Amino acid sequence: MSTRREFIAALLGAPLASSWACRGGKPELPDGELLLPGKRAGHRLRDGLPVLPAATATRPVEVEVAIIGAGAAGLAAAWWLLRAGVEDVLVLELDDVPGGTSQAARSSLTAYPWGAHYIVAPQAHQASLIALLHELGALERESAQPALTEQAACRDPEERVFYRGRWYEGLFLHAGASHTDQEQLARFQSEIARWVELRDEAGRRAFALPASAASSAAEVRELDRISFASWLDRHELHSPRLRWLMSYACRDDYGLLPEDTSAWAGIAYFASRIAQAGSEPQPVLTWPEGNGRLIAQLGRSLGPRLLLGHLVTGVRPSAAGVELSAVHGTSGLRISARRAIVATPAHVSRRIVAGLEQRPVARVSLDRGAWAVANLHLSGRPRLRPGDAPLSWDNVLHDSPSLGYVVATHQQGLDYGPSVFTWYYPFTGDGAAARQTLDGAGREEWAAAALADLSRAHPDLRRLCTRIDVAYWGHGMARPRVGCVFDPALEAARAPLGAVHFAASELSGMSLFEEALDHGVRAAQEVLAALGRAA
Repeated sequence: MSTRREFIAALLGAPLASSWACRGGKPELPDGELLLPGKRAGHRLRDGLPVLPAATATRPVEVEVAIIGAGAAGLAAAWWLLRAGVEDVLVLELDDVPGGTSQAARSSLTAYPWGAHYIVAPQAHQASLIALLHELGALERESAQPALTEQAACRDPEERVFYRGRWYEGLFLHAGASHTDQEQLARFQSEIARWVELRDEAGRRAFALPASAASSAAEVRELDRISFASWLDRHELHSPRLRWLMSYACRDDYGLLPEDTSAWAGIAYFASRIAQAGSEPQPVLTWPEGNGRLIAQLGRSLGPRLLLGHLVTGVRPSAAGVELSAVHGTSGLRISARRAIVATPAHVSRRIVAGLEQRPVARVSLDRGAWAVANLHLSGRPRLRPGDAPLSWDNVLHDSPSLGYVVATHQQGLDYGPSVFTWYYPFTGDGAAARQTLDGAGREEWAAAALADLSRAHPDLRRLCTRIDVAYWGHGMARPRVGCVFDPALEAARAPLGAVHFAASELSGMSLFEEALDHGVRAAQEVLAALGRAA
């Protein structure tokens, strides 16, 4: 984009860009930086460019298990192996910090997220998540019905929406809703309750977190063949307020619009969060740094077993099991392992794992959505208008394509004074087109867009903002488009390839922490079985 105004217009619409220009043209922006996690090294691998001088010697290393990728799935695999007593583990990560899209950072005031920022409280079947949260001290007790600590559960007020100049509590706009709006909301909730009650012949729920615990019955699989919008149409659910909430849900978890989202994924967003029909959805767990708190716990025992800034360039079968080649700066590394777990996105895995290119490509692997995240550091809180719902943890702008912002200091009970607002923008269209169009955007363009978007609700935000840092996730998440969740190629992608095992949230067709944890633990259990070790 040639100007900030054009960039804002592309992201948020021409009227807002014009309004922003009228309020100051090209105002001076606070300082900050732009993060592009793993982009430079990853693109060299993609383009087949040299990553290491030819004359550089490589250092040999032998380990029992090598794990490629220190996102949530890779760290979960290492965590589970260490719990089982497998100490000879090595984790290699391209980026300089672990966590992938669950990364976090810290200022002198507070920690704050760079991506995923909450999980849903576990239900009784989520044994590995219960174990992790128990380690973290987020549960009052480790039992069949886990109870959250007060510090982990999202404190009130949890969420609000900005609509026509006012903030309203909750995300469904009850204020001013018509009888039709309320009736259709009730019918939608009844339909979700039906799916919550449903059990297949094996006693499995129709929808569950993680998806591996859910049913694969024909009635459930059929939902993956149509869009969520089509499913809503079939049930004559056309209320604009209800449809907005459905759109927000799809953009929030999947980076898609209902027209492109699998109906299975759309229903799962609601049904999987309810323990039993008639119950309220499970509460949200969050921390100032979002899921960065979970990442820190998963990696707490790794120590020198975690190698950051290491680009794995090859994974091949060997007499010992697997041989890996890696690069760190100007040094090379050759690793011999009995087993390997590849916890990278499929578009990366297919470039480094020998033989994987012969497998069919899952549709979800071809569609990764782009995201932008901006952290706005504020000297004070924006003013409230008379009648506004108070500042909440999650704050959504009804008429914006962004997801609004979360407040890092909310969980700390700091309701006044300085704070950090984390703004999220999902690109719901074609991911490749978004990456190509926005590849040259700088920190200033993103910062201006974040300020322009949030200033519609907070006119005094520009005055309060002291710093804006931005992260651009070009391949931020796998997206469950129609046909992706039960794609046979995706099911096949979970199977080991010789001594190489696979763990990534996208193996469920969507990028959620619960799915990453599940696949990391599954891959670790496969390795334990192959090594003859008890799980």
